[in-house]
Amino acid sequence: MALLPTPDAHDADGCFSGCAVDDGGTPTLLYTGVMGDRQVQCLATSASPLVTWKPDPGNPVLAGAPPGMRPEDFRDPFVWRESDSWYMVLGTGVQAGGGAVLLYRSGDLRRWEYLHPLLEGKLEETGEVWECPNFFPLDGKWVLIVSVWPRAYVYYFVGTFIDNRFVPEREGKLDHNGSFYAPLSALDRGGRRLLVGWLDEWRSAEAQQEAGWAGALSLPQALSLASTGQLQVEPVPELKGLRGEPYRATDLRLEAESLSLPGVRGNALELRVQLKSSAQCYGLAVRRSPGGEEETRIVYHAPVRQLVVDRSRASLDPEANREPHVAVLDLAEGEALDLRVFVDHSVVEVFANGRAYIASRVYPTRADSLGVALVADGRAEMPLLEAWELKPIWPG
Repeated sequence: MALLPTPDAHDADGCFSGCAVDDGGTPTLLYTGVMGDRQVQCLATSASPLVTWKPDPGNPVLAGAPPGMRPEDFRDPFVWRESDSWYMVLGTGVQAGGGAVLLYRSGDLRRWEYLHPLLEGKLEETGEVWECPNFFPLDGKWVLIVSVWPRAYVYYFVGTFIDNRFVPEREGKLDHNGSFYAPLSALDRGGRRLLVGWLDEWRSAEAQQEAGWAGALSLPQALSLASTGQLQVEPVPELKGLRGEPYRATDLRLEAESLSLPGVRGNALELRVQLKSSAQCYGLAVRRSPGGEEETRIVYHAPVRQLVVDRSRASLDPEANREPHVAVLDLAEGEALDLRVFVDHSVVEVFANGRAYIASRVYPTRADSLGVALVADGRAEMPLLEAWELKPIWPG
């Protein structure tokens, strides 16, 4: 455990989300401490290689929300350095309603000056609290990412940041009510902005206790802006290092409801698929049992221009959540559905046409739910299929 609640301290009831920075060579965490219904911002440093951490004796470094904001929802610091100052954004909610992100400035990470709200939302549009804000420059613009509570989706704004004022020009959903939530970003050594999210559970608390673990992290994603200003995510190319032996097929045709792909099988797979069809619904099934009793469908509904992870038959467990996960995807006339799908046991992550992303969790009960199939409610063509069984990231 990197951080543990300290009895009678400002984090006695929880060490909540935050971020890590390099303060002149000292690894430094800023995080939210919880005591009762009060949330404050704390700091910890490490003299060892990120293994043990010491809370700062001056905690909390930020004691409370400014007037008009919700003191019980005042959390998740995201910090960066600009010129000779540190800046922080914090998630909260306006007491009158609507989420908000607050902007602070500091010279030493310990004494913080409140500047103003960076952005405020409307309750009916983007929920009552904004969590886990990220704020950073990207491709000539500035991007603000927030996690919307209680609706539990990830939203972004793209715009300009001049004289500490953010003016949004474009906004949209990054994740569409799936399992992906509370992502955090960082720069790598090559200057790429990478994003990793939390993949929540969709099984009962009892099932999580029995398994002995809960939650996972998403694949690392590289962020970029499209010419339209839309925020785009793509899996990092380093993931190709996990690929095993390849399987490749071209010009497959589906005449019936489904076409099994016998050469592709497993619970840890990467799939690259191009599909064309005049059918109203077409796509791919993964984690499929031989008779189709269990399967998770990743399908495009052409009439409503939606990409759907259909979990209605993902598990034979009567307590399984069957709610679909849906993203808007407007394919142009003649544009193929281009899917990159990563299956990792209970995790399914879908990247579509560089414009849509869905993360989902599924829990098949059958040991033979390992198949992959092409599915459609009419004829479909698969110009390209590439598949790889993925190797574990852990040695041994």
